[in-house]
Amino acid sequence: MTSEITLFVNPTAGRGRGAHAAQPAARALREAGFSVRTVLGEDADDALRRAREAVAGGTGALVSVGGDGMMSLALQAVAGTRTPLGVVAVGTGNDFARALGLPVRDPSAAGRLVADALKGDRIREVDLGRVGEKWFGTILASGFDSRVNDRGNRMRWPSGRFKYDLAMVAELAAFKPIPYRITLDDGEVREIEATLVAVGNGSSYGGGMRICSGARMDDGLFDVTVVGDCTRTTLLRVFPQVYKGTHLNHPKVSTYRVRTITLQADGVTGYADGEPLGALPLTAECVPGAVRVLAPIDSPDRA
Repeated sequence: MTSEITLFVNPTAGRGRGAHAAQPAARALREAGFSVRTVLGEDADDALRRAREAVAGGTGALVSVGGDGMMSLALQAVAGTRTPLGVVAVGTGNDFARALGLPVRDPSAAGRLVADALKGDRIREVDLGRVGEKWFGTILASGFDSRVNDRGNRMRWPSGRFKYDLAMVAELAAFKPIPYRITLDDGEVREIEATLVAVGNGSSYGGGMRICSGARMDDGLFDVTVVGDCTRTTLLRVFPQVYKGTHLNHPKVSTYRVRTITLQADGVTGYADGEPLGALPLTAECVPGAVRVLAPIDSPDRA
């Protein structure tokens, strides 16, 4: 394994934390004896091209510095290869890092963990979801939550997470259950009215909302959470329970464990790792051991 490590940096992540985080992470790696080069990009496509060039060139590891969006971009470069992924999580969500027990908003600690894992050959093989050629590590969201994302992304004001709070209020006012057609492993088509359908390789999204709280990242299966045809009042009552995962006990919530799932619904966008995938229908497949991550073997998703 080469001693050169590639930092894949989003300088704007976490309202500028990405740019500041790269320096202590690089310092920790250099102090451990690794040489470090940094990859930036003029835009997402350019950054991904450069990351793939680093992987093809034999870098010892690709280390994502940013939030879940940057991690998702890094997955597109390393999935299906032998190049390990390191994560310096300094964004607003950091759900991939949380699930794997990695440091959050502590770039020095994250850099030391990457260095120690590389030296000790402590690499964990983790499942990924795949939709077409797109890989994802945490949640494929569709329904009410993805419509909140749609609305928030269209809003020019305010900035930050507050606009998504406002988007949620607006979507609640216009809320109606969505007719879905869902096809699971067995091929049976289920026609349901649902508030949302979340397909979980990981357990959480949105910075700790444990929508698929039982999901494990190394079992070769998705955990699927279907929130049924709730009223606004029921949705407001159930929503706070998502942070503890206790919403799964509600009678309007159904769960499945599958390798593949197809979601069909009119006027619904799918989001994975917080990034838009496109309009439904979409078919997602769980790919076992698709990425090698520099992470503790004992992590929260195994608890």
